[in-house]
Amino acid sequence: MGLRLLRNLDLFVLAAALPVFLAADLPVLGWGATTLAWSIAKGIEAYAQRRAVASGDRRVAMGARAATLIGRLYTVGLMVLAAGIIEREAGLAAGVLAVATFTVYFATLFIVKPLEEARR
Repeated sequence: MGLRLLRNLDLFVLAAALPVFLAADLPVLGWGATTLAWSIAKGIEAYAQRRAVASGDRRVAMGARAATLIGRLYTVGLMVLAAGIIEREAGLAAGVLAVATFTVYFATLFIVKPLEEARR
């Protein structure tokens, strides 16, 4: 259970950001854009990982991880750009939230993966 929470810490960051956005009177469009893009990318990552594990090839799994990581950056980046085109302040808020969320996600990768490997 602890690894599952740690693996999804990025989603908790997004959920915790909503009250901050509301209290600080930041554009909710920025939060929504980042959260939507991140959720889509997270779903694609889960699907790709299931397919990679089912293949049984470690290189396929590592390729899927790299592809979803790059895809996540493009998906979130384009959504932040779209929010910024619609409303400049929303783009800035979305960008800051995306960087914070990605930092938490990337840091937890380095913690969770070795722990998962040790359990096997």
